[in-house]
Amino acid sequence: MNKLPVIFLGIFTAFFASWAGFVGYSCLVPGRLQPLPDEETRGYFPPPLSGLAIAGQKSYAANGCLCCHSQQVRPPALSTDIKKGLGVRGTVARDFLRSQPAFPGTMRTGPDLSNVGLRQLDPNWHHRHLYEPRSVVDWSIMPAFRFLYILRKIQGQPSEEAIQGLKGSHAPPPGFEVVPTAEAKALVAYLLSLKKNFPLPESPLPSGK
Repeated sequence: MNKLPVIFLGIFTAFFASWAGFVGYSCLVPGRLQPLPDEETRGYFPPPLSGLAIAGQKSYAANGCLCCHSQQVRPPALSTDIKKGLGVRGTVARDFLRSQPAFPGTMRTGPDLSNVGLRQLDPNWHHRHLYEPRSVVDWSIMPAFRFLYILRKIQGQPSEEAIQGLKGSHAPPPGFEVVPTAEAKALVAYLLSLKKNFPLPESPLPSGK
């Protein structure tokens, strides 16, 4: 009796079952996820992004931020992310419903940004960090994104949008100021929107949060 067809069928079935479980299921289920209504605010989880934050999301991708920063807080069973203060709960697929495309990331050359909008609330901090990372973090290896800013002579009163706190070699010359471009403001708006402080059925907040 020729058992080759049976062996081949068994191998094919095993590979197909593995593909269906790990690839097919992973693709189909997130595609069916929907935002959840928030009964208290009548909004939705995850909350929608503002138009400015959506523009900043595109800048985030275009400037390669996702190459060095993840947006994925791993659950306590797999890591110490929550103990490190990177988030209050683990990241799940539904968290990326507002991301086109999703930015889970592949490495952490820099810190995870899933909740950077909760850790750093001050827009000026973000602008300083983008303009000259080592002005806020001495040991940072992040490149400066100075092309997103304009060094200009002060005309009349200094601009309220000018970056505050630049010192030493990072400070503009006397009579000049550093102001963000529209792209820089959009990017900071996106970073400030990164907050995963809401519960989801797949990833509830710890009790007491």
